[in-house]
Amino acid sequence: MKQFISDISGKSFPLREQVTGGSIRLAILDKIKESFPDFGEGSLIAITELNEFREHYISEYLAKELIAISNLEQTVMTRFKERTTISDKLENDETEVPTFGQRMADHVATFGGSWLFISYFGLFLLVWICINAFVFYNKGFDPYPFILLNLILSCLAAIQAPVIIMSQNRKETKDRERSKKDYMINLKAELEIKALHEKIDHLIIYQQEQLLEFQKIQIEMMNDILKSINKK
Repeated sequence: MKQFISDISGKSFPLREQVTGGSIRLAILDKIKESFPDFGEGSLIAITELNEFREHYISEYLAKELIAISNLEQTVMTRFKERTTISDKLENDETEVPTFGQRMADHVATFGGSWLFISYFGLFLLVWICINAFVFYNKGFDPYPFILLNLILSCLAAIQAPVIIMSQNRKETKDRERSKKDYMINLKAELEIKALHEKIDHLIIYQQEQLLEFQKIQIEMMNDILKSINKK
């Protein structure tokens, strides 16, 4: 039986197991050159030895994939933490200490726009009118048509309206700032989702390429087995 000498191990193998370096796939050839730098396209290797390199290549790839998956999970957790940190930072920017005038304006606007204020003020008007109309018989300090009461109401409206407007303007300013921050968060979320889609697409394409490479390697192994069977 004719035999040949393998350039890898220096051992003799049957001629039917002979494979030249030029017929080996580039990925497997690079794997062989890592251990045997002098191995080239004209070098010879046995099928059994070639299958060992093929198995090492597939095993290393699967090990790298497991490491890549764990790193991906860590990256995802880090991204989630970064998002919460950004949200907390935006919320911390809102911790502005209001001035005394702003606090007074907020209190006046809150109390002036409540049913409690309407009840108290309605009771005050009723008492004022009853005292001047029925107790003093329109001869008291503010007889009918209650000119002093109209003056008090006008002054109260003139003072209360600007104070309420100041409070409303301040709340509108805060609402605009919150809207800007919400827009920033939504925009960042949109960019993150877009980047995630791109990463998933890239991962799918990469896995498909690797699966195709594995299939080609398996086909070569099957062809080598069929050749060895036919030579027998």
